[in-house]
Amino acid sequence: MLQNILLQVPATTGIDSTLTASSTSINYFELLLKGGFVVYPILILLFVTFFLMVERYIFIKRSSKIDFGFLRSLKDNILRGDMRSAIAMCKSTNLPISRILEKGISRIGRPVKDIESAMEIQSNLEISKMEKNMGYLGLIAGVAPTLGFVGTISGIIRIFYEISVTGEFSIETISNGLYEKMIASFSGLVVGLIAYAAYHGINMLIDKFSIHLQATVMDFLDTLNEPAA
Repeated sequence: MLQNILLQVPATTGIDSTLTASSTSINYFELLLKGGFVVYPILILLFVTFFLMVERYIFIKRSSKIDFGFLRSLKDNILRGDMRSAIAMCKSTNLPISRILEKGISRIGRPVKDIESAMEIQSNLEISKMEKNMGYLGLIAGVAPTLGFVGTISGIIRIFYEISVTGEFSIETISNGLYEKMIASFSGLVVGLIAYAAYHGINMLIDKFSIHLQATVMDFLDTLNEPAA
């Protein structure tokens, strides 16, 4: 009889521990809001980061398309000397590459330096359109972690101020206050990391397009020499 009672005790303890663990499950959203007032601007920066990241990615992917069929048809028109058709093709294709080539075609007959200079200026304009609002991502990458650090410091100041006023000093009071304020630092670092990765990832897409753009411009300038040859 005594053995049966002893065998039943661990089972009951296991059930109690399971109920205790389930009753103390963490609500991460409520935990996040315990980070203080600094968490709210950090969340706003997170939404702005995602918006800019998606908007720039879609814009750059759409603008960096290069239709090689269009380039072949354009080259054939240039070799035939049909500049009107070539310009009409460029105007009907609403892409950065077509606008750059149109600048070059419209200046055929002038010195090559003038053609190259006009295309380079237009290329810089198209690249600047792709880089629009990229500065905000870089700013968020620096501001978000700083906001989190400010939240942590302000929380620590408040903890020690309350200790000095009430005269109560306990590990529980300090640890509860500290873990709540460390949430602000953690949130700021995560948002800053996302913004930093988005900033450099989108810049890599722009650099890739810039390289393709330079190759296309060089091919266009070589095409201009083919009729003379």
